This record gives sequence, C-alpha cells and structure tokens, in this order.
Amino acid sequence: MQRASIMIALLALASAPTLAQDPVKVAAKQCKVAFENDYVRVLSWSVSPHEKTAMHGHPAMVSISLSASKTRFTSPDGKTREVDSKAGQATWSDPDKHSSEALSDKAGGVIQVELKK
Repeated sequence: MQRASIMIALLALASAPTLAQDPVKVAAKQCKVAFENDYVRVLSWSVSPHEKTAMHGHPAMVSISLSASKTRFTSPDGKTREVDSKAGQATWSDPDKHSSEALSDKAGGVIQVELKK
C-alpha cells in the first residue's frame, strides 16, 4: 500500500509542470479579471516588450487585440507557433494550454472573453 502511494505521488509530481494553470494566477502582473459572471470571464492583458508568461490554460474564447503585436506560443509538448495580430483584430480560440512570449518591441494589450458554458 505504501509503495502504491509513493508511486502515485511521484507520478503527480512528474506531471505537475505540464498542467496548465489559471493565467490570472501565473501571470498576475500582466493579466487581470475585468468582468466575470456565470457565463463569461473577461481578461485584460497588458504585456511589456519581450515579456514571457508561464504555462497556462484557457477555455474557448474570443480575443481582441488592442495593439499590433507578434507573439510566440509554446504548447506543453514544446511545439511553437508565432501569431501576428493587428489592432482591433478579433479571433476565436478553442480551449488551449500554452506559455507565451511577446516578440514585439512595444507594449501590447489584449482583451479575452473566456466562455464558461
């Protein structure tokens, strides 16, 4: 019994870095809750040039870029993708887990509307 408990604990610790966390908790400096109810959570992001955010997750959401930006997203499996956004551009995203890095030389902002139901 004790051996099984130790194995379960080790497996949980080994998988912990890949678990995506709430962006408001892991990126508290950049990400604030602007509004929340039973249906949506609205996040306001302010990112400095070349700033990185830790691994985090989102449910399905709509993002609205407040400024032009270029961002590199890295998924838990290490795959990366770079995204160019224009000011005022709205995009849809399915549920996702990633870390990110601002590749722009200017500060940027995004509003994200996460769907709850």
